[in-house]
Amino acid sequence: MSTPASSDVSLERAPDGEERVRVGRYSLFTRLNHWTLALSFVLLALSGMALFYPTFFGLTVLFGGGQNTRWVHPIIGCVLLLAWLVMFLRYAHHNLPDGTDIAWLRNIGAVLRGNEDEVPEVGRYNAGQKLVFWAFGVLVPGLFLTGVVIWDQYFYDWTSIPQKRIAVLAHAVMAIGMITVWITHAYAAVWVRGTIQAMTRGYVSGGWAFRHHRKWLRDLVSGRRTPAAPTTPAE
Repeated sequence: MSTPASSDVSLERAPDGEERVRVGRYSLFTRLNHWTLALSFVLLALSGMALFYPTFFGLTVLFGGGQNTRWVHPIIGCVLLLAWLVMFLRYAHHNLPDGTDIAWLRNIGAVLRGNEDEVPEVGRYNAGQKLVFWAFGVLVPGLFLTGVVIWDQYFYDWTSIPQKRIAVLAHAVMAIGMITVWITHAYAAVWVRGTIQAMTRGYVSGGWAFRHHRKWLRDLVSGRRTPAAPTTPAE
């Protein structure tokens, strides 16, 4: 069997001696950025809940107490914003709506049943992944901006008390939305077998790519499109 034209599609020999197709999906840099984003979010969620409601105040022990939690929470938020900005700039053009998205959403039942042959061939990302991407695209900057308004250590004099009250409410509502989107994203990654491997090893199997993102695989093999995140020497 010959190696496909794209450098992102290669062959590997399995332990049983059989050759299998391996498709590169994410570079080392992209994976490190993704896990920085994920870890930052988890820490923000835990520290934010600790500051938001007395029942969760015990979580402040993870950050060295209440005062440390109050100090570190916005700092982690800045890290999250930077990691998100890198991801947004690299992948926004891959998440623009196209003609297959409506059909994919209309047939979401077939997708959930594992029968993706009933929906159009999908490119690098399906409609569900695009919705998650753009939800983060709205919520992350929204959380950051409202967070700055209530970051009294540095920006107390910038806004009035009524503005801070509105910002606190908006920040809490968006945080709940962010946690909901994150749980959905994490569940989908676990539910679709083989997906997590893309963000841990950087590649997926040829079967996974053919089943879930057939158009993307066809484009890679034919060389019609370059990969979104080319491999780096570190890989």
